[in-house]
Amino acid sequence: MALIERQKETSCLESLVANAILGRGRVALVGGPVGTGKSALLRTLSEQAVELGALSVTATGSRAERHLQLGVLRQLIQDAPLAQEERDTLEEGVRAATAVRAGAEPIDAQVVHSLVTVLLRLSERYPLVIVVDDVHHADRTSLLCLSYLARRVRNARVVAVFAHDDRYDTDDHFETDLLRLPHCRRLRLAPLSRKGVAALVAAQVGLGAAERFAEDWYAISGGNPLLAGELAADYRQFLRNAEEPPREVVIGDRFVRAVQESLRRGYPRTMRVAHGLAVLGGPDGLEEMLELPAVDVSRELITIGAAGLLTAGGYRHEAVRSAVLAGMDLPERRELYRRAAELAYARGMSPRVVADWLLQATKVEAPWVVPTLEEAARTALRRGEVESAVAYLKMAWRECADERRRTKIMTMLVRAEWRINPAASTGHLDQLTEAMRRGSLGGTDAVVLARALLWHGRFGDARDVLERLNREASDHETIAELVVAQLWLRVTHPPLMAHAGNRPREHILASMVSVAVSRRLEATLALAEVLTRGPREPSLDAVERILENARLDEMSLDVVENSLLALTYAGRCERAAPLCDVFSAEASTRRAPSRLARLAAIRAEIAIRQGDMPAAEQHARVALDTIPMSSWGVAIGGPLASLIIALTAMGRHEAVREPLDRPVDEAMFQTRYGLHYLYARGRHHMAEESFALAMHDFLRCGELMAAWGLDNPALIPWQADAGEACLRMGRIKEARQLIVAHLDACGPDAYRGRGIGMRLKAAISDPARRPALLRQATEFLQLAGDKYELARALFDLVEAYDAVGEYRRARTVAGRAQAAAWECRAEPMAGVLSRATNAEAMPVPLSGELLGVLSGAERRVAALAAAGYANREIAAKLYITISTVEQHLTRTYRKLNISRRADLPLVLEFDDQAES
Repeated sequence: MALIERQKETSCLESLVANAILGRGRVALVGGPVGTGKSALLRTLSEQAVELGALSVTATGSRAERHLQLGVLRQLIQDAPLAQEERDTLEEGVRAATAVRAGAEPIDAQVVHSLVTVLLRLSERYPLVIVVDDVHHADRTSLLCLSYLARRVRNARVVAVFAHDDRYDTDDHFETDLLRLPHCRRLRLAPLSRKGVAALVAAQVGLGAAERFAEDWYAISGGNPLLAGELAADYRQFLRNAEEPPREVVIGDRFVRAVQESLRRGYPRTMRVAHGLAVLGGPDGLEEMLELPAVDVSRELITIGAAGLLTAGGYRHEAVRSAVLAGMDLPERRELYRRAAELAYARGMSPRVVADWLLQATKVEAPWVVPTLEEAARTALRRGEVESAVAYLKMAWRECADERRRTKIMTMLVRAEWRINPAASTGHLDQLTEAMRRGSLGGTDAVVLARALLWHGRFGDARDVLERLNREASDHETIAELVVAQLWLRVTHPPLMAHAGNRPREHILASMVSVAVSRRLEATLALAEVLTRGPREPSLDAVERILENARLDEMSLDVVENSLLALTYAGRCERAAPLCDVFSAEASTRRAPSRLARLAAIRAEIAIRQGDMPAAEQHARVALDTIPMSSWGVAIGGPLASLIIALTAMGRHEAVREPLDRPVDEAMFQTRYGLHYLYARGRHHMAEESFALAMHDFLRCGELMAAWGLDNPALIPWQADAGEACLRMGRIKEARQLIVAHLDACGPDAYRGRGIGMRLKAAISDPARRPALLRQATEFLQLAGDKYELARALFDLVEAYDAVGEYRRARTVAGRAQAAAWECRAEPMAGVLSRATNAEAMPVPLSGELLGVLSGAERRVAALAAAGYANREIAAKLYITISTVEQHLTRTYRKLNISRRADLPLVLEFDDQAES
């Protein structure tokens, strides 16, 4: 073997051959763990013996041939250049030896002598190199002959080399007898060092790959040349099938087979211990699981470790453990997992550990199985390991014999599967509905069933469940859940609200309910208040605290959704957006696709209200791509609406056709999600100048909102958009009624709704009043943080200034409008502004560093001046004199090195304090 770490052994054997040629016979016993290169060393010796003029005869022991008398000796002589007389002598000796051993009597020494003498005489003609690999598997008669030969080669031209695995003892004290001989040398091959592994793989795959992966290959193989070589072979195989080199270590079939072969070549007990260790993952409890004495287990672990497969705590790499598991027969593996599960339970190990083994075990008949699986599922759900929880619950449901308990387990399973894919639970809904009819399902589990049915548009079944639950509910927890359901139905499925009863909230507020139910009540109540009576600061502050101090796995997604939507509809998008991002990141980390999709849908709606159309498109597509269309149920209207609005605003009308062409369930239009969809479709019709179709969608949306008691512009400003559609169709009187009604419905803090309404009010007012109204609209929309609606208001303000001849102001605002339009990717609007604006006359944006030279007062004055306000108007708004305004502007011009109001930088915006 051309490795530095094998040169010593190779040189020693070469020396033995040289001595044999000179008539000084020698014996060598080569030991070492499996895979350390013994066979390769013997092959090298045989090749070099031939080069030196010696005759090499070889044999290999086999466990399958251990009872084949003289099997190894026959291998040695079968290809030897013997005369016919010598062959006759051997055959006679073989027959005699076989007959004697068949009678279980000691073999006659004369027979042994005659057999060995043939080989000794052969050495008189040729220097003889006798090589026997795996001598520990040789039959007893051959060992007796080889031992006899070894004692007589000292003065012959013979070198006998025997290789054996350290794991095995040879029969008849063969090894002990040889080591007593003065002309016997013992060589032991140890695993390769890191440098040895690097040299081995460099010779097979090149220096570059060796430098990159040698450390990993050593860590996985433990210096075992066989395993390291097979890792290199797997690497070469990967290169043949791939365009680029791998970035990580390749674990392929060659390595797996090498690990399995290393164990198969050992004793059955060694393999059994190896299998048990692979199942348990560590040595603790191994002797108890395998029912073997501790001393035997320790000895076998030492044997397995000598082959480079183990470290102190178990297998040195998961790839080794996986290879061992893959090599086991399925019945044996399942039985070992059963014993491991029973052992783990008896030792009081965690339910997760026990459950993982139960999943792979044969059936365990014990009363602790189902409770253990349930507890393991609860723990997994708390940690966000949803797939594991689903597996535990499925097994618990199969193993449980009690119908009521099976129903509760199935309800848990529905909740768990919902986190991954809501469509996965549809197969259980009929069973749960039937269980409720039989009286096996009730309480809070029935609420879970009702909400699942509602999600999938099965309103009739959901109504029956809610009515039955309302009649039978008696405990505080169920009553509280019914109140939560009533509030949630009020704002999400209004037509079904009455079927959940009408219990007063005061009935449960004083009752003892769980923290989880209390959170659901608080979040749902806040959402209901925002949409029906307007936002209340205490409720919004409460849900904001809930979101800030909790993690997604600590509460139901309903709490998060309702809280985020309450903040969004109340105009607190700047707070809802970062909180939603935090929960989305957690859902992604926890691999909960359904949760991630639903949060992405909310984030898209937030982005729409912030006027960030690219972000709205991105989040809407994440929502629609993360889980299948069928999994969305009636809630599909939410992400579809956001995507349609965003694409329409950005002028991508061809792209809008795809979401609009997606079929939706008619049941969706009996929900809040249907309102969003109708509104979005109306916005698209408006952009396409199909004003009649737009009016149809807006009016239908308004009729439903009025019928459901949700006619709130904070939810959907349908009257404003219907008013704009009337304006486009020339129906001014109807437009004025709708716009005034919209403004009347907006609360004092509804900045977004008031900004949208003021923009449209300007359109139905005299041209002279329009600039002032539009400036008010821009102020409201800046406070609301809606960049898209702000761009629309600025666009109209440009036209209003042009209409009254204020061209300088129009040019100033046009630059700001164009910047706002490009920021939200409203390309149709930005294109019109670009064509209408003289680019050379447009003011150039300045850096934040340069603007920093202005004082706060100067920035406020400059911001209003850049928006087109006159000096008198600025003075009135800021409660300062006209002279002070002029002084601030003069200093601003000097600091920014400009000479006129039209050159004020576009990046200046209104300061929040300007209102005061």
